[in-house]
Amino acid sequence: MFKAILINKDETGYHTDMAELNEAALPAGEVLVKVLYSTLNYKDGLAITGKGPIVRSFPMVPGIDFAGEVLESSSPEYAPGDQVILNGWGVGEGHWGGLAQKARVKAEWLIPLPKGMTAKQTLAVGTAGYTAMLCVMALQNHGLQPNAGEILVTGAAGGVGSFAISLMHKLGFTVVASSGRLAESAYLRQLGASEVIARESLSAPGKPLAKERWAAVIDSVGSHTLANACAAVKSNGAVAACGLAQGMDFPVTVAPFILRGITLYGINSVAVEKAKRILAWEHLSQLCDQTILATISQEISLAEAIPMAADLIAGKIRGRLIVDVNR
Repeated sequence: MFKAILINKDETGYHTDMAELNEAALPAGEVLVKVLYSTLNYKDGLAITGKGPIVRSFPMVPGIDFAGEVLESSSPEYAPGDQVILNGWGVGEGHWGGLAQKARVKAEWLIPLPKGMTAKQTLAVGTAGYTAMLCVMALQNHGLQPNAGEILVTGAAGGVGSFAISLMHKLGFTVVASSGRLAESAYLRQLGASEVIARESLSAPGKPLAKERWAAVIDSVGSHTLANACAAVKSNGAVAACGLAQGMDFPVTVAPFILRGITLYGINSVAVEKAKRILAWEHLSQLCDQTILATISQEISLAEAIPMAADLIAGKIRGRLIVDVNR
């Protein structure tokens, strides 16, 4: 038996509760993992609260990422005792996820624990930091250099935004943070933001083209915020879009793309080839330090994840929530 958060939906409604489950109930997969840490991401918040259509089958154990130790494996890639991590692949949506003490998953979804990082450190980074790293890699592959100018990060006080600021600052870029929580300005500057601007300056309908300001953008908000960010990107600049906190609509014209030649990169962290996942985590192991991880993250218990999910969706949580599933 093991503890897990379990989501059910029946004629009485949508329910999320703590549960004691039998290992035999776990879905099919080549690798059985003893989960050490998971996290509470925006998707997990939507799943736990039922505020978004995230869960595709019931019952479901949420948790889109985890780190742990292999208990059993029928795959030659892993053996008992191996330390592994998982991000994405529909785990916590269509396949039981990491907000539990055990998980059974496909071997191809796992990668080895990055060298130089503990299980807890990787989950302090989690899918949010991993997604931010994929955004940074897309901008670097675009050819972006620190001397290009200011980088805008939207949704700055959230998990992805916090890591995006830290990573870009560590790489020598000048970062401007956009947030709806100006009370977090000191925190954002501590991460490396040179300036903090109010979310409202970007979140309302804007012009097809605005004055050129941003060399590049990392956006986790979508909707009018993404459209306005694109409208102010410099010629031949780039935008990495990875979220939809404001909405999944994109009310933009073709003007910035045709008249300024900007590029929009869509970042899907859910399904990424193994070599690229490993490379992203290698970069993270080099760029993240203990001070930043401690600043960005806080630890909670498995049971605390349920009430905290509502606060996360309401935008009341700063940075990252690490879930110790064994307390």
